[in-house]
Amino acid sequence: QKSASIPLRNDVFDTKSTMGALSSKSSSLPPLQTVPHCETAKFMGTWFVHGVKPTPFETTCSNAVERYTLVSGNKKNDVDIDFRYNKADPLTSPLKSLPQKGWIQGEDKSISSNWKVSPFGPIRMPFPIIELDADSYDWVVVGYPSRDYCWIMGRKPVMPAATFEMLKERLVEKHQYDLKGFREVPQKWTKEERAKRGLEKEIPDDMLSE
Repeated sequence: QKSASIPLRNDVFDTKSTMGALSSKSSSLPPLQTVPHCETAKFMGTWFVHGVKPTPFETTCSNAVERYTLVSGNKKNDVDIDFRYNKADPLTSPLKSLPQKGWIQGEDKSISSNWKVSPFGPIRMPFPIIELDADSYDWVVVGYPSRDYCWIMGRKPVMPAATFEMLKERLVEKHQYDLKGFREVPQKWTKEERAKRGLEKEIPDDMLSE
């Protein structure tokens, strides 16, 4: 659900040089270990971003939400990604949008944990799924080969502290991450903001801030 009343700013022109630099970076670290498989159909839907080792345009973001939709028909990509976030403070700062396209790698796209993602044009960034709640798909961690970036996401705007800390520990101990610069992404929602973003099904009343 989208609201025509929300002013959105697509920063594609601001991010072209940034994303180009990200996609060209190499790493001397060993390849990231992805999860054995990720069921694409179960991965679809809404994810709230709880923690990031941020790209330059995520250093102050809040209320970051990604929606994944499996593409059917004649489109060249496999997944459409609707990424929206507040630039700085939740609720009061401008709402921005960075739509992206995803390509699932491997012979069996129904269970692959290796993707490529593009915010525009020919650039396709690695999107390795390195941690996943295999039972209920309640949380996920996406890495980046150089370890400069990562994303911890969950299905709800509140993630248990023990889960969040466990995933951070796995980034360091299992995936050779240095978490310098890692930040927790604020998730603060009111009834009004929930309705504006079309998230009534995803955010229960007991997770509202006001």
